[in-house]
Amino acid sequence: MLSGMLLFLGALFILVGSIGLLRMPDVFTRMHAAGVTDTIGAAAIILGLMLVAGWTIVLIKLLVVLLFLMLLNPTACHALARAAVHGIRSPWQGESEQQ
Repeated sequence: MLSGMLLFLGALFILVGSIGLLRMPDVFTRMHAAGVTDTIGAAAIILGLMLVAGWTIVLIKLLVVLLFLMLLNPTACHALARAAVHGIRSPWQGESEQQ
């Protein structure tokens, strides 16, 4: 029951993140929407799979994957954002008023 809820919640977070990719105006807000929701969604899915796996070697492998995911996904998003800043990409400032 709990594992199914975690799997559904993870899929929902990933769906919301993919919608955020389509709706956000620039690379920085898209990266934020995708990075946060992808990390939380994948973590929820892995936790749900850990509950299904029980006390086996699969549980240890999923735990290692979860730790790598929690460390590397935010680091990769940060590195991509820094590369975009150094690549002369300016952040979105909002709509300017035309007169």
